[in-house]
Amino acid sequence: MPALAALALPVLAGLAWLWTAGAPGRYLATNAVALAVGALWTAFGRGPKAARAIWLLAAALVVLLAMPRITGPEINGVARWLPLGPLVLHTGAFAIPALAVLAARAPNECAPILLAALFGTFVQPDAASGFALTIAAVGIHHVSRDWKVGLVAIVTFASSLVMAAGPPLAPQPFVEHVLTDAALRSVWIAFGLAASFAAAFLLVIFAVPLPRVERFALGGALFGFGTMALMSSYPAPLIGYGASSILGFAFALGLRTREGS
Repeated sequence: MPALAALALPVLAGLAWLWTAGAPGRYLATNAVALAVGALWTAFGRGPKAARAIWLLAAALVVLLAMPRITGPEINGVARWLPLGPLVLHTGAFAIPALAVLAARAPNECAPILLAALFGTFVQPDAASGFALTIAAVGIHHVSRDWKVGLVAIVTFASSLVMAAGPPLAPQPFVEHVLTDAALRSVWIAFGLAASFAAAFLLVIFAVPLPRVERFALGGALFGFGTMALMSSYPAPLIGYGASSILGFAFALGLRTREGS
C-alpha cells in the first residue's frame, strides 16, 4: 500500500539511525509507537467530504496550532509545543499536513483555510510550518491554477521570512541537524535517510490514494518541513526523533474519503 510505505520507509530508516547513533531508548520507543498508531490510521482512517465537516476539522486544527501561545511552554518568545502527558506535541508538525489536505479538498474555501493556518503558525511563530504551508499552497496552485491560492503562497512565503528572522533555538540531538549528524558518522547513513525521505515524497506525489491536488498539497507540506530542517535548526520530519511529524503525516494520509480509498 503506497500510503503505508510513504509513512514507514522514512520512519524505519530514522529508527535505524537512532539505534545506530545510540539515542536514548525512549526515543526509539516513542517513534515506534507513533509509527504503529499512525499506520493503523493510515490503513483504516477516513476523512470528511462535506464542506461543513471540512471546515469544522480545519478550525479545530487551527485552534490546536494557536493553543501553545495560550498554554505554553514558551522558549525565547516561541510557543510551538503542547504538553500531552508524556508526549510534547509540536502542533505545526501535527496539524499542517492535514490542513494542507483539507484546504485542497475544499476549493472554494482553500485560500481561507490556508490563511487561517498561517495565522495559527504566525502566533507561535514557526518559520518551518509557514514554509510548509507555502509549498503546500504552491502544490495546490500547480494543480488548480486558482489565483487566490497563488496569492496565499506569496503571503505565506513573506510571512515565513519574517518568522525566520527571529533568533534560532538551540538544536536538540536526534531532532534537528539529523542529516548533518548522520553524515559525520557515515555518509552512507545520511544518504539512506535522505533517500527514504525522498521516496516518501515521491510516493505522496505519485502514488498515495488521494486526488492529485491533495497529493501535491501534502507533498508540498512535507517538502517544506524537510527543506527548513536542512537550512536551519528545525526538526527533521519523520527521520528524526519526534512523534508529532509521524502522527501528523499519518493523520493526513488517512484523511482519504471512501471514494478515494
